[in-house]
Amino acid sequence: MRNIIIASTSTIHGSGYLEYILDDLKVFFKNAHTILFIPYARPGGISHNDYTKTANKAFTKINKKVKGIHEFNNPLEAIKNAEGIFIGGGNTFVLINQLYKNNVIDTLKQTIQNGTPYLGTSAGSNICGLTIKTTNDMPIVYPPSFNALGWVPFNINPHYLDPNSNSKHMGETRETRIKEFHSFNTQPVIGLREGSWLHVNNDSITLKGELTARIFEYNKVPYEVNSGTELNQLK
Repeated sequence: MRNIIIASTSTIHGSGYLEYILDDLKVFFKNAHTILFIPYARPGGISHNDYTKTANKAFTKINKKVKGIHEFNNPLEAIKNAEGIFIGGGNTFVLINQLYKNNVIDTLKQTIQNGTPYLGTSAGSNICGLTIKTTNDMPIVYPPSFNALGWVPFNINPHYLDPNSNSKHMGETRETRIKEFHSFNTQPVIGLREGSWLHVNNDSITLKGELTARIFEYNKVPYEVNSGTELNQLK
């Protein structure tokens, strides 16, 4: 039974790390004493140790401990034995490359399919979809594959931004980029705004948070869905 939170971000404006979602995480990880943190995305090139300290500081507020996967001699066994797993944001290409390099993709897939609760934010959310082709990150490394973990039957675009009519920026909008993606790919894309997340409970996929999400389907006009909407039909 899958139990997954796919969050757009770890931090919203005016809030501390994971603070906006901590009450939900207390319930989500209620049966976990220690959370296995996978810091591979390394935002800004931060070290695995320092990134783990950031995650641990947040989870301490809900009486949970965090231990980084890099602290284990055997990352496969660490994943298999985890009470809960969290993958934070950073660069999605760096993240997926390291997951492939350490040969933990299949084990991670199976562990989450078997019911271990999983939290992903930003890059950690991108890898929950079919591919990482709708990430906003620069491809600073070349992973063996753009294929992701496929826990949901669509792609994610975290940190989704709406066009700003007052902006002097003349480049492509996020919506334009996703339309470009659909020139070569057919799977749906969910634009998750800051502070929004998806809760995957077995076969149920529900939008959570206070904001709407923008849905992009191949050869269809993009549309909005309200918080509380089930998205199981997207394929």
